[in-house]
Amino acid sequence: MHLIVFDSGIGGLGVVREIRRLQPEARISYLADNGFFPYGEKPDAVLLPHIVSLIGGAIERLSPDAVVVACNTASTIALPALRAAYDVPFIGCVPPIKPAAAASRSRRIGVLATAATVRRPYLSDLIEKFAPDCTVHSLGTPTLAELAEQKFRGQAVDVAPAIAPLFAQPGGAEIDAVALGCTHYTFLLPEFEALRPDVAWFDPARPVARQGLAVTRDFAGSPSGTDTAYFTAALPDLETMREKLAAFGFDAISLS
Repeated sequence: MHLIVFDSGIGGLGVVREIRRLQPEARISYLADNGFFPYGEKPDAVLLPHIVSLIGGAIERLSPDAVVVACNTASTIALPALRAAYDVPFIGCVPPIKPAAAASRSRRIGVLATAATVRRPYLSDLIEKFAPDCTVHSLGTPTLAELAEQKFRGQAVDVAPAIAPLFAQPGGAEIDAVALGCTHYTFLLPEFEALRPDVAWFDPARPVARQGLAVTRDFAGSPSGTDTAYFTAALPDLETMREKLAAFGFDAISLS
């Protein structure tokens, strides 16, 4: 099978890692829209046509069996339009509210996400469906995705100021489970767990990977071709990124 995995930056690589673990023979093309990063603070009216056009162009060039939209913001904005426009399966990414609610004993859970994800009715619908008996504390932060990008490149980061407001909310001290609503945050899990080892942190990467493979289980074989990471803007740290991406199975980088 051949999958496109899409994200605004490096966040979707957590999903790629899980796909590689579960299905090593899958061919993966990674599409990172670093030229438009970050998504979380941009208006929907700008993001929607941009995302649909970008992914549509990649589908036409690469002919994937399916597309994994490994970005919560893009999933909540663009999945209906993508499914209406293109005849390939799309797998989206949602905050793991359900497992967080199931694990919580205090019945107070947290959601860390971008501001765009937090403000959408989609999140409210998930909470109503999967955590109706929980008090849910949400925090939309513009800084964590950037910190994840920095950490991926080997820089030291401090996430404490970014997540402190979640637990400072009234009743927030009782939060015992947190759903990560942005795939970038996968790369900050060790920092989160070190700061709050008393909290169960739920990462969306593995469930998204499993769903992607379930949707494509009937696509047999391993298509020929090079696993390539595509970026929509230049990478000033190209050699560093080349080394980092090789660890995720990407033999080539394409910049546009």
